[in-house]
Amino acid sequence: MKPVYIINGFLDSGKTDFFRYTIAQPYFRSNGLTLIVVCEEGENDYEEKLLKSTNSVKVVVEDESDFTVAKLQSFENKYNPERVLIEFNGMWDPRAIHLPKNWNIEQQITMINCSTFEMYYTNMKSMLVEQIRKSDMILFNRCDGFNEKLPAFKRNVKAVNQQAEVIFEDRNGEVDVTLDEDLPFDLKADPIELNNYGYGMFYLDALEHADRYKGKKVRFKALVAKPKDLPKGRFVPGRLSMNCCAQDMQFLGFACDYDKTDELNEKDWVEVTAEVGKEYVKEYNGEGPVLKAVSVVPTTEPSNPVVDFTQPILSD
Repeated sequence: MKPVYIINGFLDSGKTDFFRYTIAQPYFRSNGLTLIVVCEEGENDYEEKLLKSTNSVKVVVEDESDFTVAKLQSFENKYNPERVLIEFNGMWDPRAIHLPKNWNIEQQITMINCSTFEMYYTNMKSMLVEQIRKSDMILFNRCDGFNEKLPAFKRNVKAVNQQAEVIFEDRNGEVDVTLDEDLPFDLKADPIELNNYGYGMFYLDALEHADRYKGKKVRFKALVAKPKDLPKGRFVPGRLSMNCCAQDMQFLGFACDYDKTDELNEKDWVEVTAEVGKEYVKEYNGEGPVLKAVSVVPTTEPSNPVVDFTQPILSD
């Protein structure tokens, strides 16, 4: 299987610069040819000198209708590349990406120009969400002057793809983004009270910083989920979230140990008070947050039952 690296992003997001830098690195140079499939030509390009020195060749696909398996297979037959880089057009639908049988997606990256993120998030959210959804890495560049907004940018991206690595860079390199002071609840409270939006932020932050909550108690209203493959004495309290539209819903919940799970019914609303721990969970494919129930009591459905991440980017 030939490794394929796909980079998404709107025009002027830095896709070409990223690939130019990548192919020039010694660690990326190895035997065989690198095929670069360009679906959107911006101001920057791949110089012939660079292509020659890195044993790379560039081909262009100008129309979305031409981005087909047959077209890509013709490149495969002509060049027999060792690896493939695809610079995808930000205005095309990434769900339509289909590759030859012997091509395998090794990594998918979304590039975001920090100075235009709010505009695209507000006006073209559905397209941006599709770019982010299956990416392994989200790279914000040109972040100079946006430090105060970066935590909000990160939350909105993580709401779409919790597993992706999110990186911010300015002219000096990587920017560290810490959310401690920007969380919509008091980390020192006992228990930490989580409303609708607060639960969503807790969920996203705890996935990345489980140690921050280890030993702390939280209280929140949640739907009961009882997946069949969970061990006895464990259920999943959580909330449905909306990333983009009503058709794009997902359940956000953590495994919770509770000795009376048999008394709970699927989709019941309960108020959970629990201590946060950290341990290996098969469903996480590694260590992650696990709740230890202190109390689980029936409650009524809250006025805002769905965690809504569609609010304006800078408002909580």
